[in-house]
Amino acid sequence: MPKFDRYMLSQLTVLFGFFALVLVSVYWVNRAVVLFDQLIGDGQSALVFLEFTALALPNVIRLVLPVAGFAATVYVVNRMMAESELVVVQAMGLSAFRLARPVFLFGLMVAVLIAATTHFLVPASRGQLAQRQAEISQDITARFLSEGRFLHPADGVTFYIRQITAEGEMRDIFLSDARSRVRRVTYTARRALLVPGVDGPQLVMFDGMAQTLEFDGQRLSTTRFEDSVFDIAALIQGGGPPGPTLDALSTRQLLSLDPVLLAKTGTTPAIFLYEAHARFAQPFLAVASALIGFAALMLGGFSRFGTWRQVILAVALLIGVQFMDNAMADIARQNARLWPLVYLSPLTGILLAGALLWASGRPDLMRPRRRGHMAAGGAE
Repeated sequence: MPKFDRYMLSQLTVLFGFFALVLVSVYWVNRAVVLFDQLIGDGQSALVFLEFTALALPNVIRLVLPVAGFAATVYVVNRMMAESELVVVQAMGLSAFRLARPVFLFGLMVAVLIAATTHFLVPASRGQLAQRQAEISQDITARFLSEGRFLHPADGVTFYIRQITAEGEMRDIFLSDARSRVRRVTYTARRALLVPGVDGPQLVMFDGMAQTLEFDGQRLSTTRFEDSVFDIAALIQGGGPPGPTLDALSTRQLLSLDPVLLAKTGTTPAIFLYEAHARFAQPFLAVASALIGFAALMLGGFSRFGTWRQVILAVALLIGVQFMDNAMADIARQNARLWPLVYLSPLTGILLAGALLWASGRPDLMRPRRRGHMAAGGAE
């Protein structure tokens, strides 16, 4: 690789690492604040909080890398133009397409990182995150059982435990279930245990009483029991085993269109195919965004007034490509035969960058012709 290519590629890589670190930190802190409220407020430890934020990190990286690649390209090219480095190499005879080679290689490097993250890291982390969320929701002692406090694990449900022994036995239980519109049931028991069930944990109460108040007619009936079972799995978010999600499935599973997975996820073959091919198309968006940033700044050449117009043009073009990607995604999700539309936006972005590079090599197209020349031409 020539020295100039190595120099420019090194500048792009360094700035890409900087922007990626900053953007990932901003996204990560924003996500961490929400998780901190949810987990620490539910009684989980700091280690669980760190584990959840780490599992959410690959998805954040996937979203940030294309933006970091675009920002690094615009920043480096803008600086090299301001310091006349690109003017010098262009005076040596290097065309805009030749100068775009290190940018194209840089875009491929970013694309490889995004592909590895999208195909492997994100599905693995999302699957592990769903499993840990199910385990945390099953951990009743952390978020459902707390002695000496009136708890409201669900709308219309009030739960109170006077004491929890070292063996896990609960003493003096009060449970009010007013979720039904026609009746309210209030349970009191001297002792209770938490036992696992098929669909989730079950509360087994001993030596207690159930009072049922029928709202229609205000009738109250009382039933004493030696033991009674109350299903509390429904009171816990995600109490049952978690179903598979699209982002946790591998690319091979999405392309297989397995009827069992389609039934479990409740989606259509069109959505499966879109999600699978979007994982292949997204890395090429990084290539397109880097080339668009470079090509747009090459239109203006060196100017003492800066390249702010070209930067605005690059951002506008990137937003347009992203809007197009969103529109194609909506169409591809509706029809399984239209999955090739997923590749239309990155292809359009690359072709658009090529057109801008072609135009930058012809400055006469970008400059309005003078009236004097036109008049002279008419006189001749």
